[in-house]
Amino acid sequence: MFLWSLTRIDWGSGLVQARGLASVGQFAVALLRVDLTPYVVSSALRASWVTVTYAFAGLSVALALGLPLGVIGSGVLARRIRSRTLSVLLGRFALASMRSVHELVWAWLFVASFGLSPIAAVLALAIPYGGILGRIFSELLQDVSGPPLRALRASGASEWQILLYGRFPMALPDLLSYTFYRLECGIRSAAIMSFVGLGGLGHQIQLALDDLAYERVWTFLLFLIVLVVLVDVWSTSVRRRITQ
Repeated sequence: MFLWSLTRIDWGSGLVQARGLASVGQFAVALLRVDLTPYVVSSALRASWVTVTYAFAGLSVALALGLPLGVIGSGVLARRIRSRTLSVLLGRFALASMRSVHELVWAWLFVASFGLSPIAAVLALAIPYGGILGRIFSELLQDVSGPPLRALRASGASEWQILLYGRFPMALPDLLSYTFYRLECGIRSAAIMSFVGLGGLGHQIQLALDDLAYERVWTFLLFLIVLVVLVDVWSTSVRRRITQ
């Protein structure tokens, strides 16, 4: 498939735009003179706050959607095979429907409905991320160690009690790890959605690119990189405290 895809590329003179390589060189050289003027830095800080707000709000709603749907999609609350199969099919179908549309497409749809409102950004992140989180959560809840669950079941615990006192505690490190990873993705997605006019780092990057101000572009890109690194450090610290 990869080799076939190469045949679909026009390898002629139109592959690289005129002065395209020169623009790449200018963009690379601009990294050596990043714009750190007070106005640009303050704009980057405000845009970073907007991006982080969108990411946290979107992920919070995504967790509220994905966690219960993940439990349903895992089928762990049903003991009969038929009811478990029905639960898995319904839950997985709902989760697949949510994540099948990219967040940028959801952003365009919600902007058309709500205008350039923070609600559009939050919902555009929450729906596909809820589907992704729910899908992974369902697998993590299914894959926990069996003997502790059988011991709880033998002591008379219901499936709800097994979920709360068996599956969740054992799956918690992996659940948190993947949630933090989606938070990193959420920050990047929030920046990308800013290109549709919702504000944030992506919007500032677009404005700087329109002005060919590559020094400002690098400033906003570096702020985005710092945000992702901070989330990664935070994630590592939380996981270490839980597993110790």
